[in-house]
Amino acid sequence: MSMKIAFALAATIAAGALMPTTAEARPELVGAHLADFSPGTIVVKTNERRLYLILDDGHAMRYPVGVGKSGKQWAGVTRIDGKYRNPAWSPPAEVKRDKPQLPDVIPGGSPRNPMGVAAMTLAGGEYAIHGTNVPNSVGGFVSYGCIRMLNDDITDLYSRVSVGTKVVVTR
Repeated sequence: MSMKIAFALAATIAAGALMPTTAEARPELVGAHLADFSPGTIVVKTNERRLYLILDDGHAMRYPVGVGKSGKQWAGVTRIDGKYRNPAWSPPAEVKRDKPQLPDVIPGGSPRNPMGVAAMTLAGGEYAIHGTNVPNSVGGFVSYGCIRMLNDDITDLYSRVSVGTKVVVTR
């Protein structure tokens, strides 16, 4: 086991020992059979409602996520093309059509902003991997195609990846 993996495992175990037993955000270091993906790749398994950050051939950090609801899911390969802390949010046209009462822009940091504390936009569309102001939505089929994470989890992932990181979304 590499020192990097050993350190990540020790940090994850130590953090877990200090946390209360109620369900809360924190990534899990898991054995992963995702050898088809190179280290540093983000893999979103829509049907599992899990996001994996590949560390090496046998290990990944795993996070629970909310994914696209029926008819809003997608699969494919893209890259992170932007990283933003406390981003403002403008509802895409499809969301605005379904919810015309939404304002044109919700400022970053507002409790009404669905992007949470951070967002990483994905190239080629209007999707992002982002936090949420509705933590109980994580784990469900809930979005218009974005990948929702608990705010503590998006903060952790945000610190581990950079613009250009490959993202693979599977069903």
